[in-house]
Amino acid sequence: MTNKSVPSRRKFLKTALAGAGAVAAVPLSVKADEYVTASMTTPGKAFTPYGMPSGHEDVKRLLRPPGISPGTGGSLSPLESLEGMITPSGLHFERHHNGVPDLDSKTHKFLLHGLVKTPLQFSMDALMRYPRVSRMHFVECGGNSGANAGSPEPPQLTAGGIHGLVSCSEWTGVQLGLLLDEAGVQPEGKWILAESADAASLSRSVPLKEAGEQGILALYQNGERLRPEQGYPLRLLMPGWEGNLNVKWLHRIKVTDGPTMTKDETSKYTQSLKDGKARQFNFIQPVKSVITRPSGNMTMSGPGYYEISGIAWSGHGKITKVEISMDGGQTWTEAEMPGPVLPKCLTRFRLPWEWDGKPVLLQSRSIDEAGNVQPTRAVWKAAVSAVQFYQYNAIQTWQIGADNTVKNTYA
Repeated sequence: MTNKSVPSRRKFLKTALAGAGAVAAVPLSVKADEYVTASMTTPGKAFTPYGMPSGHEDVKRLLRPPGISPGTGGSLSPLESLEGMITPSGLHFERHHNGVPDLDSKTHKFLLHGLVKTPLQFSMDALMRYPRVSRMHFVECGGNSGANAGSPEPPQLTAGGIHGLVSCSEWTGVQLGLLLDEAGVQPEGKWILAESADAASLSRSVPLKEAGEQGILALYQNGERLRPEQGYPLRLLMPGWEGNLNVKWLHRIKVTDGPTMTKDETSKYTQSLKDGKARQFNFIQPVKSVITRPSGNMTMSGPGYYEISGIAWSGHGKITKVEISMDGGQTWTEAEMPGPVLPKCLTRFRLPWEWDGKPVLLQSRSIDEAGNVQPTRAVWKAAVSAVQFYQYNAIQTWQIGADNTVKNTYA
């Protein structure tokens, strides 16, 4: 059902710009040679070795309080302050289990062993000699959005404060399948164990078939070498899969005949259900979306014309549709996806909107090419235990009040 309060893009631009002109246009009597700014009379700054954001901008990651050690925990991407689909490397979310190791690419080695005919060890220089591929994909922590899953009362945070454990980059590296073929996997090899060189020795088991078909040993992020907090000098990328399967600071992969059942895939990252059982190896991140503008802790500027904007993503492939509701899910309007729309990648959606100043329950829901539809919070909670929060992908509701405030709410 179409919400009649939503104008078309053409009508939106025509009406909004005409209105802005009527309000903002002021007769001005200034000669061309008088219209000179201070910046036009003073030489600018000199070149710098590495570019930095403008000092007039203050967009930063949100730091969470550390866990059992200063390097345990995470920081979140400020989704509400970003545009497009690619996350700047310096604003990509972080999740560490025992801090960021200081690894030197000149001495770091990668070992491929186990059930292979020829165990291989690679220097980073050796890996650089192999053919490389570039892919744009999101990475999302399995615990992203968990604040909405576990809190009885809606946490009053920004969009990034709730959902910011997701980011999207262009990743460049060597296809894992190429190296597995070179090592020669033995017939009984069915899984791999990927292990980190961090102090937590984080390790995860991955089915061999999918690892060979999809896995990338990433060396670059957004055109430059990986940053230390993103796994420098080498990380495993499993596109669309749960965040910590994308093992950072990768130093070995062992081919095995079954899952290794490490501490990182038994004590954590499982889904507890209402019947007391638990799902394990929930690899693929589910379909999801969030409106980033307007969103939590923002203040509207009163009735008028706005653009609703946000991001959608799915580990199952491309996003095929995003719908917007202004009445808590009673009616839905299809949003625009200007593109590009890529598989397992953040997709930007937009919708022009005229707000009449009355209270609104603003939602988005996404649908992927596999036919998966983003669920309501009630549907998601009905299937899992009360303490479950991994892979929470329920519809986010922002409550816009007549007082111009935007708050997180459960609908």
